[in-house]
Amino acid sequence: MRPHLGPTRADPVVSVRGRSRRRISSAAMCCYRPGERSRLIYRPRFHLLLKGARKSFARQDYRDLLVRAHLQLGAPIVVVWDNLNTYRAAGTRKYAADHEWLTVIQLPSYSPDLNPVEGIWSLLRRGPMANTAFTDPEHLARTLRRGLARIQRHPELIDGCLTETGLTHTSDHPKPIRKGQ
Repeated sequence: MRPHLGPTRADPVVSVRGRSRRRISSAAMCCYRPGERSRLIYRPRFHLLLKGARKSFARQDYRDLLVRAHLQLGAPIVVVWDNLNTYRAAGTRKYAADHEWLTVIQLPSYSPDLNPVEGIWSLLRRGPMANTAFTDPEHLARTLRRGLARIQRHPELIDGCLTETGLTHTSDHPKPIRKGQ
């Protein structure tokens, strides 16, 4: 008697063209101001996966996104950040302390439900990025940019991401808590 080896038909095979040496990261900011249209500011970053190369956003990339948002909005910025190690790094904290137009509020640990940007990623995953087999990194980048651009054109989607957190925005600019206070 021979042992049973399972079904006799062959397993399905999906052929791919080859492994890409590129990676795409993206950061986004939901921008809210009472009485004004909500905005989404984002920046994709393309990485070559070379030995020793960074595979995600660096502190300087987040700094550049903040500066871009500040210039685009023409106003002081209050950033609500989760506990990503890059946000908590000494260089990032020093940058925030050195610029009066930037106030950072840290979310409690393990609270993605309080972060409106998580709603943006959810909209992308359920919308244009859902059930898609990307043919190459450019296809992924185009789909990501189109999806984010669509959300940009619909401020009600950005407002809905804030509503889902249960947080509200006020016209009062929060005072940063400085060491020693």
